[in-house]
Amino acid sequence: MSTDFDIEEEIQTGEDIGSESVRDLMVYNDDFNTFDHVINTLVKVVKHDIHQAEQCTFLIHYKGKCSVKKGIYEELKPMREGITSAGIKASIV
Repeated sequence: MSTDFDIEEEIQTGEDIGSESVRDLMVYNDDFNTFDHVINTLVKVVKHDIHQAEQCTFLIHYKGKCSVKKGIYEELKPMREGITSAGIKASIV
């Protein structure tokens, strides 16, 4: 018994989702927020696990900024608002 069929699959690249371009949610270092506060905010708002949040926080501290999430603007906007309402500087770039 033989079955012949073709499977076509459309794959979207990470750089373009439909007409929306992929952006970065960038978090910046400051002199007043503690490591724990930034880590807890990333876990709560961006849904990072604790290890990912810790790594991002160290990058933010030592490099001055870190892209904590990639996605389309509409997905990132509420996350940016949640981070900034916690007193942490963030932007979508």
